[in-house]
Amino acid sequence: MEPKHAHKILICLGSSCHSRGNADNLKIIQDFLKERNLTSTIDFRGHLCNDLCNRGPVIEIDDQTFEEVTQSSLPSILINHFDKASCS
Repeated sequence: MEPKHAHKILICLGSSCHSRGNADNLKIIQDFLKERNLTSTIDFRGHLCNDLCNRGPVIEIDDQTFEEVTQSSLPSILINHFDKASCS
């Protein structure tokens, strides 16, 4: 049985999103979770295309979809989301 997580992050690793920036965004998310000791409370997974290729890179956090996520916009997305959410 998998552990229950308080939050979920899905990062698209389809070829379009991957090449448009999610390869780098993957590392940013991993570092963010590790620095804040959130790895045990967040289900972080990669997935393949969800037909939003023209709006990628795409990242989903809980029930929100973020499109055209860049290396410069991702940290503020993560901070804004997890400052407002309970990460326990």
